[in-house]
Amino acid sequence: MKANSVLEKGFQREDFDSYEEAMTINGTAFKAFILIMLVTISATFSYINFSMSENTIGIIGVSAITAFAISLITSFIPKISPVTAPIYAVSEGILLGVISLFANQMYPGIVFPAILLTISIAMSMLLIYRSNPGLGAKISNYVIVATMGIGLTYVITFVLSLFKVNVPYIHGSGPIGIIFTAVVLVIAALNLIVDFEFINQSARAGAPKYMEWYGAFGLTVTLVWIYVKVLEIIIKLKEND
Repeated sequence: MKANSVLEKGFQREDFDSYEEAMTINGTAFKAFILIMLVTISATFSYINFSMSENTIGIIGVSAITAFAISLITSFIPKISPVTAPIYAVSEGILLGVISLFANQMYPGIVFPAILLTISIAMSMLLIYRSNPGLGAKISNYVIVATMGIGLTYVITFVLSLFKVNVPYIHGSGPIGIIFTAVVLVIAALNLIVDFEFINQSARAGAPKYMEWYGAFGLTVTLVWIYVKVLEIIIKLKEND
């Protein structure tokens, strides 16, 4: 049984032998709803109240570091996810709100279509998963390898940028850049199917109750990734108009 890179780390560390209260799919769905609402509320707050300034740049930095640190800690210590998952959701929401604000100032009206597309992708992946039992198990290894490859690509380009070496094309708005972003978006969407399968199998295995928060955390991370990629590809397409 496999999952995306966020969920996989935590679930592999847990012993599912016997727990008085076991993880359920409905419980995970409810907690995912809570986290998504926290992301939405904090994103809306930052979108409305912040503006382009040096202070806002600082907020982006703090929010990004907090979200990254919390996600890393949570992936290694799932038992604390009932506390850390909401913190991640709020910090990520603040970051997304500011990113959305900047994107909307570049191209007014861009945010709403990005939100709709993200919701549409999520619903489509859920329908595909429900209509194709076992699909998640079949594709999980491939999706994990692809996700790791994407992550490694970003790490390499970041390290190279520290030495003022820019990797051409993939981050630009040309055809190659658009195709690269589209491929990343597809992989992000497929991660949802793997998440659904992993949560389903873990609930059947009798995972502990707190793993509902961990499963919801993994779904939230994937949804955030999808939204950012949707926003990015719309911006690249706009730049080519």
